[in-house]
Amino acid sequence: MRHLYFLLLLVLLGLGLHAQVVINEIDVDSPSTDTMEFIELLTAAPEQSLNGYVLVLFNGSNNGGDSSYFALDLDGLTSDINGLVLIANQDVSPVGDFILFDNTIQNGADAVAIYQANDTDFPEGTLATTGDLVDAIVYDTNDPDDTGLLGLLGLTEQVNEGVNGNSGTESIQRDTDGSYFVTTPTPGVLNDGSGVQFNGVSYSVSNDMYTEGDTFTITFTTQEIVTDNLQFELTLNNGTFTTADFNADLQITIPSGANTTDLSVTILDDEEDEGDEVMKITFGELPDGYNRLNDNLEVRIVDNDFTSAAWGTPLDPTYDQVESTQPEDYYAPIDGLAGDELRQALQDIIADQDVVRMQTYTDVIDILNAADQSPLNSNQVWLLYTEQQRPKLDFQTSGGSNIGLWNREHTYPRSRGGFNSIDLDDIADGIDVFVETNADSLRHANSDAHGLRATDGPENSSRGNQDYGEYIGPAGNAGSWQGDVARAVMFLAVRYNDLALVSGDPDNSTVGELGDLDILLQWHENDPPDDFEMNRNNIVYTWQFNRNPFIDQPDLAAYIWGENVGEPYSNPLSLEDFNSQSTTFYPNPAINNITVKSVEILQEVRIYSSTGQRLKTVKMHSKNERIDFNFSAGLYILQTISQDGKSERHKLLVR
Repeated sequence: MRHLYFLLLLVLLGLGLHAQVVINEIDVDSPSTDTMEFIELLTAAPEQSLNGYVLVLFNGSNNGGDSSYFALDLDGLTSDINGLVLIANQDVSPVGDFILFDNTIQNGADAVAIYQANDTDFPEGTLATTGDLVDAIVYDTNDPDDTGLLGLLGLTEQVNEGVNGNSGTESIQRDTDGSYFVTTPTPGVLNDGSGVQFNGVSYSVSNDMYTEGDTFTITFTTQEIVTDNLQFELTLNNGTFTTADFNADLQITIPSGANTTDLSVTILDDEEDEGDEVMKITFGELPDGYNRLNDNLEVRIVDNDFTSAAWGTPLDPTYDQVESTQPEDYYAPIDGLAGDELRQALQDIIADQDVVRMQTYTDVIDILNAADQSPLNSNQVWLLYTEQQRPKLDFQTSGGSNIGLWNREHTYPRSRGGFNSIDLDDIADGIDVFVETNADSLRHANSDAHGLRATDGPENSSRGNQDYGEYIGPAGNAGSWQGDVARAVMFLAVRYNDLALVSGDPDNSTVGELGDLDILLQWHENDPPDDFEMNRNNIVYTWQFNRNPFIDQPDLAAYIWGENVGEPYSNPLSLEDFNSQSTTFYPNPAINNITVKSVEILQEVRIYSSTGQRLKTVKMHSKNERIDFNFSAGLYILQTISQDGKSERHKLLVR
């Protein structure tokens, strides 16, 4: 082995390496996916430590200003027997010594550089420099030369990955004289094909998802037949998925004379609803002469102990299963007020700086997992707009392709509202860590869960920052979301100063205005709050200590923006005008229907729960009409509205 090291050292010295570490190969563009990109470093000696070095990526675009956008401290990395260190996306084979997020490396004109320094010396936006520089390359994919970046790094040549016409299947490689050539990528291998050749080990499974109780096989394969027993360990643990969740012997042996073996894994079927989990198949340390062709494969484990709610989805709504958790007299301060006084009193409740809390934008993920949980499956969320459920685990955690993933939709678009994230929003610090907020804290609209919903990633992009009415959802949708978004943006427009809902189609560049108010009022009326929305309101209240009043008291919308503007608001639970005799109904108690009789044709009849949630609205066409319902036993409020707008209230008992 010492003789081999000596020969390899002579080879490396023959490459003309004047620095301890050089950039040996880069693949900066794998079009459409950007999941196969890598940077390969070459050290002056085999198995050399990279402690004290940092890898820095510079952005040569006009916006980037020849400054750093990524810095990786190389401490803890050591080159292999060929002197190579591979820094790569997850899909690169062999597996990198350090895994980069997809889309990390930009296409150019940009630069990769190595410094004798720390990552803290290159915060984002640091101008390229020759100070402590060890090696650098300025590259592009058919882009004009960036003379400024070249000068800052002391270079004269910019290398084009697309010189042979297809940067997507090429890489830039260092030649023995220090120059560069472009050819087929060779990650993990010396560019001239010399050096120690590894026997690659890979594994595969038939599916990427299994259910508790399933047994499946992991097949291990080497590129070449092994001449001695190949033994290594495996781990499957990942987060909450532990050895208590499966049965398998994780000591793997590929016998001499073979190149494959199988491992049987049984997922234990317990009776606990732990939620869907992710198994991660990870190699232990491999013997000398072997390398990993793939690793860290994630397999979804579906928990079959999920629960279903008693209430329906927005597509199949129910209205009497979930009670409001609002405190007693929560809305008492607004009773009898009208116009601006009503709106201000409502804001004083939902933006009270002594009560209301605000969480981070990352905390919102946890809030949505609970608030938007699908009534059909506790391990999934219900998606706005597309009206479907999706696994909670399929949350979009990075940019790029978002097909099949869900993310956080701002019902009042950020660009229209003038609010955005700050660095602290990247931290999930839980329900007990919060900041104080008030009506002028517009930035907090960015993470206000009353205005955020779980949505399909591509549909979120399609909606963009359009007004409602201009945006009507994906083709074929049933509109079960329309009242929900109306009440969400109504809440935000009252909760925060400088946010407004306006009629018509305002300019999309106008900050603080969103339309169309008239359509939103129609949606609010046609799609009233259901149990899903009330449950959501209750959950958000536990985090933020405020509620959406347009869910609890739907009539408020008409008094703020609609036909009752200027009239005093009366809580539907007020005892005033109870038992008036101008309208009668029977039977009372009732089971599943009543007949309403009046001296004149009424405009409409409304039925409320005992907490003030409107459950049913019926337009009247005669003086004597039957109203059918399906309510659980209890006390309800029957409100009649005459043609001239006068209101009466009656107690209705359902048995």
